[in-house]
Amino acid sequence: MTPDIDVLVVGSGPTGMTTALALATYGVSVRVVTKQGHLADTPRAHITNQRALEVFRDLEIADELAQHAIPWDLMGDTLFAASLTGQEIARLSTWGTGAERSSDYLLASPCPLLDIPQTLVEPILMKNAVERGANVDFNTEYLTHVQDKLGVSSTLLDLATGLEYIVRSRYLVGADGARSKIAEHLSLPFEGHSARAATLYTLFDADLTPYVSHRPSILYWLMTQGTGFGEIGMGLLRAVRPWHQWIAGWGFDMSASDPVINPEAVTERIRAMVGVPDLPITIHWSSPWFVNQSHATSYSVGRVFCGGDAVHRHPPSGGLGSNTCVGDAFNLAWKIAYVLKGHAGPDLLNSYGEERAPVGAQIVKRANDSRHSFAVLRDALSVPESADPIAATISKITQTDKDGASARQALREAIELRNYEFNAEGVELNQRYQSGAILDDPTLPPETWTRDPQLYVHVTSRPGAKIPHAWLVDPDGLRVSTLDVTGKGRFTLVTGLSGQRWATAAKSLDLKYLRALVVDDSDARDLYGTWARIREIDEDGALLVRPDGFIAARWVSSPATDTEAVTALSQALTRLLSVPS
Repeated sequence: MTPDIDVLVVGSGPTGMTTALALATYGVSVRVVTKQGHLADTPRAHITNQRALEVFRDLEIADELAQHAIPWDLMGDTLFAASLTGQEIARLSTWGTGAERSSDYLLASPCPLLDIPQTLVEPILMKNAVERGANVDFNTEYLTHVQDKLGVSSTLLDLATGLEYIVRSRYLVGADGARSKIAEHLSLPFEGHSARAATLYTLFDADLTPYVSHRPSILYWLMTQGTGFGEIGMGLLRAVRPWHQWIAGWGFDMSASDPVINPEAVTERIRAMVGVPDLPITIHWSSPWFVNQSHATSYSVGRVFCGGDAVHRHPPSGGLGSNTCVGDAFNLAWKIAYVLKGHAGPDLLNSYGEERAPVGAQIVKRANDSRHSFAVLRDALSVPESADPIAATISKITQTDKDGASARQALREAIELRNYEFNAEGVELNQRYQSGAILDDPTLPPETWTRDPQLYVHVTSRPGAKIPHAWLVDPDGLRVSTLDVTGKGRFTLVTGLSGQRWATAAKSLDLKYLRALVVDDSDARDLYGTWARIREIDEDGALLVRPDGFIAARWVSSPATDTEAVTALSQALTRLLSVPS
């Protein structure tokens, strides 16, 4: 049966819509279906980290997202306090905004961080995907699928008419969330467990400008009575739109009973968290949310692939969720496009799970570790068997004797641990791929880390790492990143002025998907000298950069002859792309 489309994507969240946007950008016919009648109707994910924004920069929507986001500088200090109007206990400069970390973030990427809720991200993704040729069907439920050697037959249900029908596609992508039917139908293997803890979240409107505008942040952790249950032990106020729309959250004992979610009780709790008994509040909804800690060890079977929450399920700690979804989508999309266009063999698609499953396992662990490590902060603040826990805590950390000094030192050490949740740039940017789509350099010794790899970015041009960011200068005198002159759906062979042999080799292969970039040629000059300092290869060496910005192969220097350069590059591409011999 002839396929109706190249790719059917089930799910319209960040994974599904980023997949559709990338595929449409690459000229692949793609259709998205979702059983919902709308896009995201709750703010849910909101942190857009540097790597996700780099993806959106490549797909040319980063500027549009920035127009609707809370800017980086307002993401600011994370506060810990008795209540929003009560005594502050500590502050932590977060998301790289502090003086100690901002230079790390600026050096590692051309992109800042943004805070933009999923309710605003998804429409921007969909609009651009549709403008580039994608189709989106709402009220359409995926039921099941059957695959064969030529494609996938998916049975869908039109919820408006009750009509079942079959869509034939070359590939199927399951981006259908934490309750993924497609992952279930594939019997993907999972490790971990679900619903190990619970939180009640409430979306509400209230003007909190007088209490926060002088100390802008997107997260405020509060010790208010009644919000101390669970492993975090604090309530949370998260700014959705500054400073009038918020999400409040606190843990509850899911083994005892369902949480109390009537508006009166929730309003009273929120007013206590703010510290204003008569604060005008408009409640939009309250809903329980359960903490998961599980990930798939395999992401695909045959022509069917899963990504995003369908394969990694975890709490929102560190803002790793939607960003990892975007990474999954960007990794998979170019590979599907290359296979469909005949640039690569089908075995290239095996590298998707090989590369992304370790990332999924890593972020599930990191997000849950961030919750577990709140125990250190709870211990630093708690006063056992106190009649008034909050007053006792304040007294404990303000004593003028040696016990007070010890308590304050313990508090500082506990707050320092929060960097692994709120300043973990290394977790976001130090991903290292190992797969058939990476050509290992056998001469390289094992990578050594001079600083904590979870907190700090280690810049390297090793195969399997993302190309390092450096500012170059274009013919108009404008700054462009090394990430701007690579990617865009093509492989890029990056060399220097003395590496003309590599540029000639790339040209001689005459491949539509391959271009050469000669740094210090007229297109991109290394006027700052940054690239020369960080490239880790000779000027006449070369890096082969994949469409997703990751380094596929590296040659430290130029071969002796043009023929050797052509052979080396041709053989590398044949192997990396699994081109049949």
